[in-house]
Amino acid sequence: MGSIKDVAARFFDACETGKGWEACRQFCHGDASFSAQADTFAGIETLEGYTEAMKGLIEGPVPDASYEMRSFAVDEDRGHVTGYAVFRGTHSGEGGPIPPTGKQVETDYVYVMEFDGDRIRHMTKIWNDGYAMRELGWG
Repeated sequence: MGSIKDVAARFFDACETGKGWEACRQFCHGDASFSAQADTFAGIETLEGYTEAMKGLIEGPVPDASYEMRSFAVDEDRGHVTGYAVFRGTHSGEGGPIPPTGKQVETDYVYVMEFDGDRIRHMTKIWNDGYAMRELGWG
């Protein structure tokens, strides 16, 4: 499949452009887990669930979503790849907790992807969801 850096980069892009599990699964173990200390993702424990949530966000309330990769690091000894990016978008589409606000979000976040072989077995997202939700006018 390629180096873990290449796999992680391809996964990151597929997820952050809203392609969902259909496109992301090739980079992950089928039972890959997910964690985040963010209320937005409460109850989501699989990477499949997370990638589908991102797809729903981009197909719905934030259709102009984009990301800017700021840093990408590989820890070969521990089998981890870390990507730091900035997510941007406008609540202009239907969906979300309230009707479209027209407000924009610009929020920092980090993916820490843990590999088993050449596939992701777990991902942790580090993100201040409260700040981002307030920027969108959602909380």
